Amino acid sequence: MEKTVCAIELKGITKRFGEVVANDGINLQLHRGEILSLLGENGSGKTTLMNMLAGIYFPDEGQIYVGGKPVSIRSPKDAYANGIGMIHQHYKLVDVFTATENIVLGLEEGGKLDRKAANEKVRAICERYGFDIDPAQKIYDMSVSQKQTVEIVKVLYRGADILILDEPTAVLTPQETNKLFAVLRSMRADGKAIVIITHKLHEVMALSDKVTVLRKGKYIGTVATSQTTPQALTDMMVGRSVTLDIGRPRYGNPVKRLELRDVTCHDGEGVKRLDGVSFTAMGGEILGIAGIAGSGQRELLEAVAGLYPVSSGEILYSPEGREPSSLVGKTPMQIKRAGVAMAFVPEDRLGMGLVGSMGMTGNMMLRSWRKGKGAFVNRKDPNELALQIWKELEVVTPSTEFPVRRMSGGNVQKVLVGREIASAPSVLMTAYAVRGLDINTSYTIYNLLTEQKMKGVAVIYVGEDLDVLLELCDRILVLCGGRVSGIVDARTATKDQIGLLMTRLGGKEEA
Repeated sequence: MEKTVCAIELKGITKRFGEVVANDGINLQLHRGEILSLLGENGSGKTTLMNMLAGIYFPDEGQIYVGGKPVSIRSPKDAYANGIGMIHQHYKLVDVFTATENIVLGLEEGGKLDRKAANEKVRAICERYGFDIDPAQKIYDMSVSQKQTVEIVKVLYRGADILILDEPTAVLTPQETNKLFAVLRSMRADGKAIVIITHKLHEVMALSDKVTVLRKGKYIGTVATSQTTPQALTDMMVGRSVTLDIGRPRYGNPVKRLELRDVTCHDGEGVKRLDGVSFTAMGGEILGIAGIAGSGQRELLEAVAGLYPVSSGEILYSPEGREPSSLVGKTPMQIKRAGVAMAFVPEDRLGMGLVGSMGMTGNMMLRSWRKGKGAFVNRKDPNELALQIWKELEVVTPSTEFPVRRMSGGNVQKVLVGREIASAPSVLMTAYAVRGLDINTSYTIYNLLTEQKMKGVAVIYVGEDLDVLLELCDRILVLCGGRVSGIVDARTATKDQIGLLMTRLGGKEEA
């Protein structure tokens, strides 16, 4: 089919933040009836580039064309006027409002809001593209995928026919992802132009028509999805050949390291966050933990680490050659000394685990400052560790004394995960260890975790990407609403099986 005038064309787009060049002379074309995937490592400038289309940033150089005509987009209002809407990774919704109230919020409808007419317009959009939301439902009663649907309908309601989605499947189950893809294909068939920013190569291959790759702020190239492979795309992103295989060797003789028996936890308001959780983590295996966001993953790891109060139940730790001991009631420091380490990477990366004003060496010292004599602390070992992590994980920083709060999110994660792995624990817990990391660094982390497993460490890996969980882990425990809905063998389980367990639609299975 012959291409019509570009829906969007970018020519020589450059954006600087001080001395940092986020986008350097980017050229890009997007046609109607097309889905474009935007790929690149952390810091490659993907989101910055799309934020200029959405009116959040304004380019320092270059020109944006919409429908072949030059435009100036200085605000989100300008973007909507040009038919461009962006669905951000973190939803911007008012919880106590209904879907329709959120969708029309900020619009100059003239006079009092006609809820009935607005509801009908929202229903018409939903029926046209196959969305599944109730216009009168409150946001706080919605699932993550329903909230995302509201955000998409919000931009369609404003007349957008060019949509940008930033990491749209980050917190969706496989079934929700498939439903979203069906909707996006329907929108493509209706002539919409769609851009997706994502790290997930299998989704790129399944959904997009073409792929544009950025590297360190520069445009590398655009290829037809049907004429490329995940390996070729990764090599374009990184600039060299990268192995995309996650090794999963078997450890010869797994031993029991950690056992949870009917662990129940309540938050400060008395709400039950974990409900009778029981499982065993073996030294020499990676136990994956899957679940929809907020299913109790964070509370589970924090309970084991002594950071979250346990209402009832037992957490038993079995050190090498010694009798099991209970961790319930012990302080985090006592648990760490026993050999249980936690590399927890929450959304607020600097809120837990690292001190933002310190450099890498100072943050390594947080692990060893008690070993110093008197008023003095040992700086030599932490500095050597900082240099080792800097080199092995390719942390982008001018020096090991550079404040971590001034690093990118991905580099902050490398520092935190590297430090925890280096503490040589017998139980290593990681939560979202690769969230926000580019593909190359993610595979480095996967290999480090496998190395720990083969040293006899019990690795507990909380992750969002089911493809990675199925390829990396030995067993997968699925949480749903704070309860264990199943434990499956990762070598034989399927994404659909785990997705059903995540929504408690599947029966309980043991492996």
